[in-house]
Amino acid sequence: MYPDATTAAANLVLTVRSDTVQRHRGQVSLPGGVVEPGETFEQAALREAHEEISLPLEAEIRLLGALTPLDIPISGFRLHPIVAATPERHPLVPSDGEVARILEVRIEDLLDPARLVEVARDRDGLPASVVPTFQVGDAEIWGATAMVLAEFLTLLGWVG
Repeated sequence: MYPDATTAAANLVLTVRSDTVQRHRGQVSLPGGVVEPGETFEQAALREAHEEISLPLEAEIRLLGALTPLDIPISGFRLHPIVAATPERHPLVPSDGEVARILEVRIEDLLDPARLVEVARDRDGLPASVVPTFQVGDAEIWGATAMVLAEFLTLLGWVG
């Protein structure tokens, strides 16, 4: 998260996963990945942000805290969301292998009730369910990423 100098509004950095990854191809996600031996969740989050979006390791980053861990049954992972902020925007570059593109989403846009819709999702070609989805620009943010964002936005006073 960083403040937008033109609007004084905070932005979130999300990624669109590339078509070359095994899991969650083309989906919007948070930068992140596996914790390496000896790393804390916070250290892993910063390393992964560097690897996936080129957030400079020397950047001034303030760790704000952890959100609720979230089990993701489809992939067998437990997500440990870490919230951090930087006072300035850094040039970001998507990782060649994992990230197709980077999204910088204004928190103000996510707080807009019109951005939260219900979308029917298919799984393996079969109708699975209707899921809450944030629509911002051409991006659809759903699944675990939408759940993490909903908790974060709730802490900011959002009522979804």
